[in-house]
Amino acid sequence: MGSEPMEMRKRQMSVQQESAAGGTAPAQQGQPGQANPRGSNACCFCWCCCCSCSWNEDRDDRKRKASYDVKEGTADCEDCPKPTLEEVRSWGQSFDKLMCCPAGRNSFRQFLRTEFSEENMLFWLACEEFSKENNKSAIEEKARVIYEDYISILSPKEVSLDSRVREAINRNMQEPTSHTFDDAQLQIYTLMQRDSYPRYMNSPAYKNLLNTLSEQSPES
Repeated sequence: MGSEPMEMRKRQMSVQQESAAGGTAPAQQGQPGQANPRGSNACCFCWCCCCSCSWNEDRDDRKRKASYDVKEGTADCEDCPKPTLEEVRSWGQSFDKLMCCPAGRNSFRQFLRTEFSEENMLFWLACEEFSKENNKSAIEEKARVIYEDYISILSPKEVSLDSRVREAINRNMQEPTSHTFDDAQLQIYTLMQRDSYPRYMNSPAYKNLLNTLSEQSPES
């Protein structure tokens, strides 16, 4: 009879030890330095937000690289010599002469920046470079970047285009060519010529540049 309570206590102790061992197992899985047996399935319930992070980072890297390729020469003002007095005077004769001169584009672009419309010049410059591209894969990639940077309604640098031109671009983006943005480029060029150019010609930026060069000129 005295052995029965002893046996019961042994069985109880055995059960408690097994329960304790089972309760510590999950905690050990979460200890640092130990492999997680669930592996990549740890966040399967939110794959689009968690497990795809590395893919999103790769995509963003590709986008940044492509964007740099398209705007490599336009991210900052173009390298060019200081304009002459004759050149600056010619800018006042026509918008075409201003845009044909690298120094003129730089000065005009700085003025557009003060009016918060620099994206018009950036888009025009990106289209100029894009139109010279001949490689099909490069055209497709650069067209996508230009679209996302300047055409998409989600972009903070979206340029102002009418619905006809925008719809044509949307259709052409299925198979872009080096002429995909021709109509849009012309529309933005016309917008700058009609809207921003007259204000630039009357701005202190242009007048001060003209006066400074006039004072430095041997003719004065």
